[in-house]
Amino acid sequence: MLVGTLMLAVNGGIREVSGDPSQSLLRVLRGQLQLRGTKYGCGEGACGACTVLLDGEPHLSCSTSVADVGERQVTTIEGLAPAGRLHPVQAALLAEGGLQCGFCTPGMVLAAAALLARDPSPDELQIRTALNGHICRCGTYSRILKAVAGAAGQQTTAMPPPGPSTPHPQTRVPNPFDLTPALQRPYFDLLSDGLVAVLPGAPPPSSGPRWADGGAFVHVGSTGVVSAFIGKVDGGQDNRTALAQLVAEELRVDLSRVVMVMGDTDISPFDMGTFGSRSMPDAGLHLRLVSVAARRGLLELARARIGGVEDDQLVDGWVHAADQSLSVSYGDLVEGLNLVLEAGRHEELTPPSAWTIAGEPAPRVTSPAAVSGTKVYPSDFVLPGMLEGRTLSHPFHGAELRSVDLTRAEQVEGVQVIREGDLVGAVGEDGAQVSRAIAAVLATWSPGPTVTGATLSGYLRDHPVQVDGWGGSSLEEAGDVEGALQAGGQRLAATYTIPYIAHVPMEPRSAVARWSGDTVTVWTGTQRPFAVRHELAEALAIEESLVEVVVPDFGGGFGGKHTGEAAAAAAILARRAGRPVRVAWSRAEEFTQAYLRPAAVIDVSSATAPDGAIAAWEFTNLNSGPHAIQPPYAIPNWRLRFQPAASPLRQGSYRALAATANNFARESHIDELAHLVGEDPLGYRLRQLSDRRLAEVLERVAERAGWQGRNDGGGHGLGLAVGLEKDGRIVTCAEVQVHPDQRLELIRLVTGFDCGAIVSPANLANQVEGAV
Repeated sequence: MLVGTLMLAVNGGIREVSGDPSQSLLRVLRGQLQLRGTKYGCGEGACGACTVLLDGEPHLSCSTSVADVGERQVTTIEGLAPAGRLHPVQAALLAEGGLQCGFCTPGMVLAAAALLARDPSPDELQIRTALNGHICRCGTYSRILKAVAGAAGQQTTAMPPPGPSTPHPQTRVPNPFDLTPALQRPYFDLLSDGLVAVLPGAPPPSSGPRWADGGAFVHVGSTGVVSAFIGKVDGGQDNRTALAQLVAEELRVDLSRVVMVMGDTDISPFDMGTFGSRSMPDAGLHLRLVSVAARRGLLELARARIGGVEDDQLVDGWVHAADQSLSVSYGDLVEGLNLVLEAGRHEELTPPSAWTIAGEPAPRVTSPAAVSGTKVYPSDFVLPGMLEGRTLSHPFHGAELRSVDLTRAEQVEGVQVIREGDLVGAVGEDGAQVSRAIAAVLATWSPGPTVTGATLSGYLRDHPVQVDGWGGSSLEEAGDVEGALQAGGQRLAATYTIPYIAHVPMEPRSAVARWSGDTVTVWTGTQRPFAVRHELAEALAIEESLVEVVVPDFGGGFGGKHTGEAAAAAAILARRAGRPVRVAWSRAEEFTQAYLRPAAVIDVSSATAPDGAIAAWEFTNLNSGPHAIQPPYAIPNWRLRFQPAASPLRQGSYRALAATANNFARESHIDELAHLVGEDPLGYRLRQLSDRRLAEVLERVAERAGWQGRNDGGGHGLGLAVGLEKDGRIVTCAEVQVHPDQRLELIRLVTGFDCGAIVSPANLANQVEGAV
């Protein structure tokens, strides 16, 4: 390995870098030069997240060596615009909402900026061509295209000013707040003087898993800043902004004065996890309750200070006397106080019809940092003295380590090789050397599975398992299914299969662990920080109160970041090394070590009545789950069954869980039934839907899509599907062209979504667009 120094021209300056000239530019930028706006997404030149400009032209820094840069000027996202300014592409992405998690955004921005420098007025095809190969896992492509087109000919603009913040405590609290009774927590050791309103959660159980809610609390400080604490996390869905809107609404303060403190197991209320579309129904409700209680407390303080005032005289962080002769700010009211109020579960909430902040478009608070490359994701987190860590990966799910020889690995210079139980890892200053040490480990494993794609369905059928409690088998039925199947006018039976699917978040899993005495703090991206805390305590054989998990906003999860493998590895390696350690998965590890969306085998049998309506319905899901298994149609005789199976691959949660599989199978079967009885698929659904709200969404979508005037000839057609889950009603219509070579062209998608009261409309539209 050649080692030396090179001079690189980076962002208008000259920087000296050392090491092997063949190492990637990405490694040098993120490591030696601390320019972490350039992201590691795949390491193979396949995602675009690592894009930089070399003499103004986009290049993938993960596949460009330092030696190949030569004398060319390197521009990273940090150097694209002058300090405090935004490039037109960055400003346009903010205006269009062209991002969600934002992990892919720096690469997108640089590629688009290079295009506009070459051609100030590109057409859509040119924009698409320039961004080809850039992956946005959140699916904001249409907004990105609009933003780039809108940036043409524009000038730089000022960076939006940062909002207020609540500093993270420099030392750990004596005991995690969720393990301390709500009214006994040392709130004001952490926060400034002021008022705290808290909704106590259920106490932790003496044993077993913890599922009950943990409540919430808000703090109104003497500066007028409102800090809201919740156990949820944000992986791109921007519940951070929506939850802040609810707090601002109930407390009657400007949204810019609200700071969300999320996903820190020391100071956040317990939360079972950010999944299942529960942020608004659970955390949103709890934050509204504590905000109303805080408002009530402020009102009482104001009455004592300036006399009789009513609730409607709390406006924009101020309380005004009825005659407007006196006014006092929230900050002045609480100055010098250490007041704690307990919120009830039946506070009088502001009805959605009266909302003025919630229900209105609001800017994503983290977007300016994302477009400028200054947002710190878990994989960007660095501590002084931190070592890089890697672990030996198993070759397949269920593989058992039979033997291991560390001799060659221990000879790699600058690396400490560690074995603890089945964990084999290495740490060192140089991540490349650490990787070489892991590659030098000689290990033998137990034999692997022999299941293939062709034999998977049979395997799942032949390997049912009994699971107790949540996730176990289920059976629901009504009427006489067998009788109706035999007596029905026409019968249809079909099997639908769903493959395993990887989650593929743009940001691979990573974790940084630091020990202080017998306590450990781990920074990682997970959807279940408290579950990961429990997982770490078990892996480390220490009390849960000694573990803190901190979750910065992370680059996507999609149900795939529920567990803490990287966090546990980092904590174990850091304890043995005596220094902070980062463990970051490669893209290959994301595919081979993470759990997958469950595969499914779904059997559907049906029979029709003389008028063509569905008379009998039998639906069996093998392996993937029972979510959304209940059909939204009025069927007199039905049986719904879910049977777990022994999966040959590691599987787990996925966005929407089994609803995607069950909706696919059901709606496909409904189309086939409509064809069988000779009915229009739209009319066939409408006459049997039992939910009027869903029927209204279907009618609106069909009208918008032009269903009645469609032309189904020449390989052109429209298709419909409906879904009803968690009280959300959704319909999608696809317009498709089948070309003579059997190539399918998706021309248009129309989606309607009735989700009840909408807290953050701009973000909801962004989420729905990304989902389709």
